[in-house]
Amino acid sequence: MPTRMIMLLLVAASSWVSPSWAQERWTTYTDNRGTRIEYPQDIFSERVGTQGGGEVFATRDGRARLHLFSMENPKRLSPREFLRSYFPASRSTLTYDRVARAFFAMSTRRDGMIVYLRCNFSSVRGGMLHCADIRYPINEKRNWDGIVTRISRSVRPLPM
Repeated sequence: MPTRMIMLLLVAASSWVSPSWAQERWTTYTDNRGTRIEYPQDIFSERVGTQGGGEVFATRDGRARLHLFSMENPKRLSPREFLRSYFPASRSTLTYDRVARAFFAMSTRRDGMIVYLRCNFSSVRGGMLHCADIRYPINEKRNWDGIVTRISRSVRPLPM
């Protein structure tokens, strides 16, 4: 098979297997509590409703969902203290776990899905947490890696 034909097949196969997040239309979610998060509106195109201080979006076929929200941190706990208080289960059950000075991110596998949560802590806005909860099929992990990374890195409190 000629090299050009192989290259065309590889490009076609890779675009079919992995959604190209760079080509998707991204928009910015904001709320009245100071949360700012970018997400691909072409992928999470269905607004499911509100839940726990935020908005829930899903893919057209319902196989993945995105919950963007904020919540209060009245005790102004650090990310490490917050996890200790509100997620007392052993962190050894997590597949990914990162705690930094101003955020935490973690993921686990449950019922055939990857559940990823990132919360950024705002010291400026009364100790609010600004979070993205993303759930998608385990067998599509590689396809979602770029999307999840971009959403996660965009989680920010709005400047005052």
